[in-house]
Amino acid sequence: MLRIKQVLVSLAVAALPLAAGAAPAKVMAPGGPGGGYDAAARVPMQVMQEAGIFTDGYQVTNKGGAGGTIGLAEFINTSKNDDNAIMSMGSILIGGIILNKSPVTLDTVTPLVRLTDDADVLAVPMDSPIKNVADVIAALRKNPGALAIGGGSVGGVDQVAAGLIAKSAGVPPSKLNYIPYPSGAELVPLLVSGQLKLALSGLSEFKPYADQKRLRIIAVTSEQRLPGLDAPTLKESGVDVVIGNWRGIIGAPGMSKQGRDMWLDRFQKMHASPQWKKTLADHGWSDAYLAGDAFAKFLDEEKVRQEQVLKDLGLVK
Repeated sequence: MLRIKQVLVSLAVAALPLAAGAAPAKVMAPGGPGGGYDAAARVPMQVMQEAGIFTDGYQVTNKGGAGGTIGLAEFINTSKNDDNAIMSMGSILIGGIILNKSPVTLDTVTPLVRLTDDADVLAVPMDSPIKNVADVIAALRKNPGALAIGGGSVGGVDQVAAGLIAKSAGVPPSKLNYIPYPSGAELVPLLVSGQLKLALSGLSEFKPYADQKRLRIIAVTSEQRLPGLDAPTLKESGVDVVIGNWRGIIGAPGMSKQGRDMWLDRFQKMHASPQWKKTLADHGWSDAYLAGDAFAKFLDEEKVRQEQVLKDLGLVK
């Protein structure tokens, strides 16, 4: 009889509805494997797991293209009202929505947190005659079309940074030979082989290869020099440009208040953990934590700012 009671109790417990989050998280990364959005999706989940904050597991889906809007469309269409569904996003996605006149926007998703700011770096092949930013400016002025520049999606931080550098050199951004790629990971072999003369991407994507002496980083787009990297800022180099690629996390459309509060609590605990502080240092990410309503307000302001920048660069009317 005791055994039967135990079985009945087990079945009853199994039949109870799961609390929000008591299941593996479904995480969308709107970029290719190995790229910035992939890291922004996976790394926080790994840290939560290591810190014992969230240990129910997670599954990452990569869906790159069109500045992240393809992944966003799939996320919105498949994750409605799902408290366990989140997506990495950032500056590039906002530009992608504007440039692609995307029918899906951020209006229906649930803003959760901004986590990091990843400064762009300018990198060249190891044997490149380009040694510094002055050489980049000279090459642009001589023949901008001859300088094949690789970076992320059209209208993203990398292209905006390249355009602002060109403007500072008196070169119309429309003259740039800018070649977009779905992720920074795809730039590396092309840069190493010399097919690209210059590339812009996040420090976290290029630094491992710079440490291996497979490419050279000649400048950073941050306000200050970055720890552990012997490279000047653009401003030090005479180019008054400061820009970064912030990244964060949004929740599914229709996420419940319980679900939103659950994720905000998890990210707050993660942000305070020593594991996250080490992760920021290891990846060269700046802490840009902003949560809940403050992050939602920032997103609204960022849409306005980016649209104006893209107009100034002639990328949108």
